[in-house]
Amino acid sequence: MTNLKASLLALAATTALTAFAFPAQAEDSVFVPLFTYRTGPFAGSGIFIADGMHDYLTMLNERDGGIGGVKIAVEECETGYDTKKGLECYEAVKPKNPVMVNPWSTGITLPLIPRAAVDKIPILSMAYGLSASAQGDTFPWIFNPPDTYWDGFSQILKFIGGQEGGLDKLKGKKIGYIYLDAGFGREPLPLIEQLAKDYGFEAKLYPVAAAEMQNQSAQWLNVRRDRPDYMVMYGWGAMQPTAIKEAVKTNYPMDKFISIWWPSEDDARGAGDGAKGFKMLNWHGSTPDFPVIKDVQKYVVDAGKSQSPKEKVGTTLYNRGVYNSMLIAEAIRTAQQVTGKKVVTGEDVRRGLEDLNIDAARLKALGMEGFTGPIKLSCSDHNGHRPTFVQQWDGTKYVKVSDWIEPLSDKVQPLLQADAKAYAEKNAPWPARTEACDARS
Repeated sequence: MTNLKASLLALAATTALTAFAFPAQAEDSVFVPLFTYRTGPFAGSGIFIADGMHDYLTMLNERDGGIGGVKIAVEECETGYDTKKGLECYEAVKPKNPVMVNPWSTGITLPLIPRAAVDKIPILSMAYGLSASAQGDTFPWIFNPPDTYWDGFSQILKFIGGQEGGLDKLKGKKIGYIYLDAGFGREPLPLIEQLAKDYGFEAKLYPVAAAEMQNQSAQWLNVRRDRPDYMVMYGWGAMQPTAIKEAVKTNYPMDKFISIWWPSEDDARGAGDGAKGFKMLNWHGSTPDFPVIKDVQKYVVDAGKSQSPKEKVGTTLYNRGVYNSMLIAEAIRTAQQVTGKKVVTGEDVRRGLEDLNIDAARLKALGMEGFTGPIKLSCSDHNGHRPTFVQQWDGTKYVKVSDWIEPLSDKVQPLLQADAKAYAEKNAPWPARTEACDARS
């Protein structure tokens, strides 16, 4: 082998290792890896969330010295929203004993579900991932608060029913569903099929392949042909601004276009004035006007410790990242209280998640009064199934336009339970819980 070839191979090996290299963890810290995607076609969504997640945890380190006197070791691993890269990130962080993993992709979450119990690392797939993993008795290591994608669709349908004068008025209506044709977008299809039967509406499906996210002309020509009474979107990354622009070009009535909780302000803004009226679900504030965000600004953004532009702090997806990291931090704090340990493990934090109870008083103490609603998890309920609200784009910002909407639990819960049972049977022998739920719920 020539010296040049040997040097090039050595450089390549060093580069590959560097992509997943993490600094040594201090003995008096807890390790929280963040799987993020600041590059690629989904970066338009991922950057905001990554900044919010990272900044909140950094703020706790800077303001409070961490959690319970223990610093948080925060490191990002770039996945590009690619499942293979996400699994490489997982293998890279696993030896460092993370107290939890945040995949930030349904595609990455799904193959991690069977590994979590073996590796004893809780998975937090916050409002994404496998809806059935809300069933803690079947999935003791997976958590997806505060709502599942099935809850979300039922809440959108309930809102639509309210616009029409009741869910019974949906009979004979057409409801379009435009979705990313991947695990995320396909996930609610069984529920949609069941609800269409129950309420008598016709579901029109418009899948969008990941490679065609920025070319949706065919789907929107079909929308023009089908003339659905409402359009529901489950999109991500470049799909969302493209769909909103195409809806405007097609002259689809924007006040009848409602998304699950992922669009950003930029997604709507890019379509110009025609996007006014576009709606989406949410469960937290979309402004910087909360004490928690002001502390993030003071201790992190103004101190030059954030990658976020100042004008993006407090926007919808940035605040989504803050909410996600609040769940991480509160799970760690609860684990410390339950175990009496300062430096907790993944097993401890799983217990902390199952004992999580963020009530109104705790939200106020966190600087989140009015930012979001309380949430309580349990051994059997790893989601909470919390109410959401609808917010509408007014041309410059999102404005809340509905009361809190509870999910259609009588429709969703039986399907979640059946899906969890089917998942365990399909993947038999599925590991049972190491402790019974009825002992603690």
